[in-house]
Amino acid sequence: MGHRLNYNHLLYFWSVAREGGLAGAARALRLSPQTLSGQIRAFEDQVGQKLFTKSGRRLVLTERGRVAFRYADEIFSLGHELGDFLERGPVSESARLDVGLVEVLPKNMVTRLLEPALAMKPPVHLVCREGHLGALVAELAAHTLDVVFADRPLPPGGSVRAFSHLLGECGVTFFAAPALAARHRDFPRGLDGAPFLAPPSGAGIRQQLEAFFTRHRVAPRIIGEVEDSALLKALGAEGHGILCAPSTVASEVAAMYGLAPIGETREIIERFYAITVERRIKNEVVGAISEVARTRLFA
Repeated sequence: MGHRLNYNHLLYFWSVAREGGLAGAARALRLSPQTLSGQIRAFEDQVGQKLFTKSGRRLVLTERGRVAFRYADEIFSLGHELGDFLERGPVSESARLDVGLVEVLPKNMVTRLLEPALAMKPPVHLVCREGHLGALVAELAAHTLDVVFADRPLPPGGSVRAFSHLLGECGVTFFAAPALAARHRDFPRGLDGAPFLAPPSGAGIRQQLEAFFTRHRVAPRIIGEVEDSALLKALGAEGHGILCAPSTVASEVAAMYGLAPIGETREIIERFYAITVERRIKNEVVGAISEVARTRLFA
């Protein structure tokens, strides 16, 4: 685009995309649908791209339109924050927390970790993003995230200057759907030949699992490697295989997914870290999460 973006046109585009059509956006903007349609065409002419296609009576975003909408959504979200700042002055440092979550982290554990932030007064606005450790740490370095929660520390020698703070550690409990659990009660020998749902090879716990199997001379039949912890448990709940989860949240996992515990061990240790760009945690909310994790969750 060789000329400056027309932000009125951008607002009209964003409103139509958000409302899912011209009629709702026209009411919100107090314009006629015809006028709004003309403004959208003018915007598409300006950027030289089709941003919507017609599907019956509906307007559907094109691939380029979806990307443009994400940018517009961020622009107007920042605009609202700027308006709040100018009207009321700066918000407190702890009013918003941008959190990165490594995908393999058990969702029950994440919920417990974030409870102190959700209980704070005034309320904390949490923004959570899932991803791989490397990508999340890059966002941390760019200051778009305040903290990354992970199942392993940062490897030494990385290009990003960040620090891993141990929140705590615990053993693991093996679970299965009740019928499958009943067939493999003899722990850990009952794991031999049993269908097993494993975390991916990059997960912090995977090498420990394989060493545990070798030590006890058992060879589970790995039927899948699943990165998303909620999907892992959902598959386990359907009886597809045995899985393991941190013992600290064993009762929640059993209740939420209807899984039966088979056995527990501290030969395998799950560790959880808060990664920040600060050698000492200064963020008030991250500090509260860290304190509760060390003194209660993993005590």
